[in-house]
Amino acid sequence: MSKLKVLIAGGGIGGMATAIALLQRGFDVEVFEQASEIREFGAGIQISPNGNRALDSLGVFKALYELANPSDAKEIRLWNTGKVWPLFSLGEAAVRKYGYPYMTVFRPDLLRVLADEVKRLKPDAIHVNARCVDLKQTADGVELELADGRRVSGDVLVGADGVYSRIRAALFGEDPILFSGMVAWRTLIPMETLPEKFRRSVAVNWVGPGGHIVHYPIHNGTYMNFVGTLENCTWDGPPWSATAEAQECISAFSEWHDDIHTMLQNAPSVTKWAMCTRPFLPTWVSGRAVLLGDACHATLPFLAQGAVHTIEDGVILARCLETYSDSGEALKRFEAARQPRTYAMVKGSSDNTLRFHNPALANVDTAEEFISREWQSDAIAQRYEWLFTYDVDRVPV
Repeated sequence: MSKLKVLIAGGGIGGMATAIALLQRGFDVEVFEQASEIREFGAGIQISPNGNRALDSLGVFKALYELANPSDAKEIRLWNTGKVWPLFSLGEAAVRKYGYPYMTVFRPDLLRVLADEVKRLKPDAIHVNARCVDLKQTADGVELELADGRRVSGDVLVGADGVYSRIRAALFGEDPILFSGMVAWRTLIPMETLPEKFRRSVAVNWVGPGGHIVHYPIHNGTYMNFVGTLENCTWDGPPWSATAEAQECISAFSEWHDDIHTMLQNAPSVTKWAMCTRPFLPTWVSGRAVLLGDACHATLPFLAQGAVHTIEDGVILARCLETYSDSGEALKRFEAARQPRTYAMVKGSSDNTLRFHNPALANVDTAEEFISREWQSDAIAQRYEWLFTYDVDRVPV
């Protein structure tokens, strides 16, 4: 019996990870990406041990490791005084405990490594300038409609086309983009422009009343990835990002520690993003079509697990299609295997909003008590152990 032909809408991180996992198992795969080339927004991403375990399953961990920054630690800093609390030790400690490191990565590096592996496995699998607009299902397959009028047939369709998914809308109808009321300023700062004290392999999370900042090195330490988030913001609607002046970001964080200002004063450019989510879908499957990643479980980035969970989705979906001969059953098994975990991830990310932005952080005395309670070892273990220990190749499907 020949293996199924799987169509993937979306050539981002999730689409490429899924394509690799399927190609490894002998499935025929076609990836359709609306952009004219495979590219990612130039920003950083954190990849925890569970994500690196999944990337190793895909055969790309070593290639990415050469481009990444393995993190020695994560730490909390208070917004105004700069006081430091260790969050957890990483480096060799993470490898000993979980088998894989915690890394900070340049998103385009991750996508390029994934796309290169897809091309190695099937040189003509990726199609650019191929925007997916609709689909039609039949008794024995699915037909994907592209914006230029082309129609492509396959056995299964995977909607990996992100938070603004057209496949989601085609399967389950339109639903709202939800603006969170938070805006994030993002920038990449050349590390050579910063004082020596910033050149550490540490992911830093500054917490404060109504906002937080995350920064860490990427791209072999050549850039500092900076993301500053504030609550109680307004946004007029799409588009959900805009170019901003560095001074606007400096003003927004004017009362924060001098280290923040030092970084921003060296920022060559800043992009402002409205932080949006979608309702968590109760079902991801319709007939021979399935959603994964942000298309069905978009999340705030406050657990640093969004992209990692999308990669996990791809491996688990491929395992299900390999294990169950009936594609409908395979897709339902995938949904059952992934929904509880991804829902908990989305909720955990939302819960961290109040933790990172708590009013108690405004005052030094209440901040000390709050941080010591919320980031003590048992609380940290409860929030992160279930994430980091997940093994895509061993969990039941």
